[in-house]
Amino acid sequence: MAQDFRNLIWDYLVFVGLILATISVAVYSKFCGVKEKTKADYVFALGKVSVFAMMLSIARGNLGVRSVIGYPSELYYRGATMWESLYGILLAYPIVCFVFVPIYFNLGVTSVYQYLDLRFKSRLVRCLASGTFIMRQFLLQGVTIFTPCVAIRTVIGLPYWVSICSIALISILFNILGGLKAAIWADVLQSVTMVVVSVAIIIYGCIEAGGVGNVIDINKANGRLEFFNFNTDPSIRVTTISAVVGQLFMSLSILGCQQSFVQRYCSMESQKQVTKTLMYNMPVITVLFSLSWVVGMVIYAVYEHCDPLSYGYIKNLDEILPFYVEDRFSFFPGLLGLFMATLFNGALSLNVSIVNSLATVTFEDFLKPLPAMKGLKDSYELWTIKTIGVVYGLIIMGMSFLVSMLDGVIEASMLVTSVTSGPLLGVFVLAMLVPIANSKGASFGVILGHLITFWIATGAFIIDKPPTPYLPLKTDACNETYFSRHIYGPENFKAIPVPAYQYNYSKIYQEDLSKSENPLYSLYSITYMYYTCIGCFVTVFFGSLVSYFTRSDTDKCSEDLIHPWIWKLAYFLNRKGSYDMKDGDKNHGDTSTGI
Repeated sequence: MAQDFRNLIWDYLVFVGLILATISVAVYSKFCGVKEKTKADYVFALGKVSVFAMMLSIARGNLGVRSVIGYPSELYYRGATMWESLYGILLAYPIVCFVFVPIYFNLGVTSVYQYLDLRFKSRLVRCLASGTFIMRQFLLQGVTIFTPCVAIRTVIGLPYWVSICSIALISILFNILGGLKAAIWADVLQSVTMVVVSVAIIIYGCIEAGGVGNVIDINKANGRLEFFNFNTDPSIRVTTISAVVGQLFMSLSILGCQQSFVQRYCSMESQKQVTKTLMYNMPVITVLFSLSWVVGMVIYAVYEHCDPLSYGYIKNLDEILPFYVEDRFSFFPGLLGLFMATLFNGALSLNVSIVNSLATVTFEDFLKPLPAMKGLKDSYELWTIKTIGVVYGLIIMGMSFLVSMLDGVIEASMLVTSVTSGPLLGVFVLAMLVPIANSKGASFGVILGHLITFWIATGAFIIDKPPTPYLPLKTDACNETYFSRHIYGPENFKAIPVPAYQYNYSKIYQEDLSKSENPLYSLYSITYMYYTCIGCFVTVFFGSLVSYFTRSDTDKCSEDLIHPWIWKLAYFLNRKGSYDMKDGDKNHGDTSTGI
C-alpha cells in the first residue's frame, strides 16, 4: 500500500511537472525570445523556428490527439486495415507541396480563405469556407479536449472539470503569450514525450510477450495484421482502397485548406524551406503514425487470452491503452504520470494552434471588412485577435463540458469532419485548378456538396446500419492474478462483472432486410471514409458546370491565382475564348485584407 502511494505521488509530480515545463515554453517565448510587436509576429511565429520543430508540429497537428489512444484500440479490436490510411497521408504531402503551397506562399495571405476572396472576388465564397472551418473546429475541439480527460480521470482520478478548465485556460495563456510559435514548441515537447512513452510500452510489452517475433506471430494468428484488402464494396467500414482514397482527400483538406497549417507554411523563410519541411515530414509522420499501431500490437499480445473489455474491466475500447499503462506500469514511478501528461499536452498543443487559427480567420474574414475596423492600427489588430482567442478558448471549454454530458459525440465529431472536409477541399480545387470557375459556381458547389454529404450521413443513421464487429476476443486465461494488484485485489475479484453476451454480430447481419425495402440503402450504407471524396467531387463537378453556364468577362483573374501548370495548359489548349485570363487584374482586387 505504501509503495502504491509513493508511485501515485511520483505520477502526480511528473504529470504536473511536464505541464509546467510546457507552460514555461510560452513564458520563455514571451519574455526571453524575440519580442512580438505586430499581428504578423503573432500569426506567423516571430523569430526563426527550426525545420525539425516545424516538422514535428505539422506531424502532430495532422495526427491529432486521438491517435495516441485511438489507433492502439483500433488495431486491438478491429485489426490493422486502418493503418493503411498512412498511404493516403503520404500521397497528400507532395500534392500539397507542389499544388497548394506555391499559391499561398507567393500571395502572402493572412487567412487561407482570403485567397478565395481574391480568386473569386466574392466575400460569400470566402465566408462559406471560413464558416465551415470555424463550425468544424468548434465541434472537434470540444471532443479533442474531453478525450484525454476521460483517461486522466480513469487513471489518476482527476475530475473532468479540472482537466477541461486546465487545458482551456492554459491554451488561452499560450495564445496571449506566444501565438503560433508557442504552439509549435508545445507540439515539439508533446511529440518527444509521446515517442518516449510509446517506446517504453513497446519494449516492456515485447519482453512480457516473449519477444518481437512472438508479438507479430500472435497478431497474425488472430487476424490483427491482415493488409491489402481490395474489396470494392463501399459499404465496408474500411478496406485498403477506402483507407487510401478516403485519407488522401481528408489529408488534402487538412494539410492544404486548413488555416492552422497554412499559417505554419507562411511562417517559414522561403517556399524552398516549406517544400523541404513537408517532404522531410513524410518519414517523421510514418514513424509517429506507426508507433501507435505497434503499441496496439504489443497490448494485444499481452492481453491475448484475457481481454479487459470482454471481462468488464473497461467500458469503452478506447480505454485499453490507459488501462494497460495503469496495469503493467504501476511498478514504474512516474511513467503513468508521463503518459497522462502526454495526452494532456497533446490536447493542449492542438487547442493552442486551433484557437490561434480560429481567432485569425474570424478577424480577417468577418470583422476586418466592417467599417468600424477600417484604419485600425496593427497593434490594435493584434490585441483584437488575442481577445477573440480568449473568447473562443472559453467557448471551446464550454463545448467540452457539453461533450462530457453526451454519449457518442466522438463518432459524431468524426462524421462532422468527413462531411465538411470534402466541400472545403472542392472549393480550393475549383479556385486553383479550374480556370473557368467563378463565384456563382463555387458558391453553388460548396452548398450542394454540404447538402449531399449531410444527406448521406443522415441517411446512414436512419437505416440503423449494424455496428462494425470486433475481431475474436478471448477470456479463457482470466483469473485473479492476470492483472496487477494496482487494478484490483483478490478480495474483490469476484465483484468484477463478467458480461453475459459475446461479440457475435452474425444475427444482426442475417436479420438485415432493409436492403430490399429502401432503394437508397446502398447510398446510405457508404462508409464515412468516402464522404470527403464525395463532397469534393460534387463541389468540383457542379461548381464547374454552373461556372461554365454563368461565365462572363467579369470572371477574369490574375495569373498567379491559378496554379501555373494549369495556366500553361489552358493557354496551350487555346481555351481562352471570351474568358481571357491573360488580362486578369494583377492587383487581385482589394488586397487590404493582407498583412
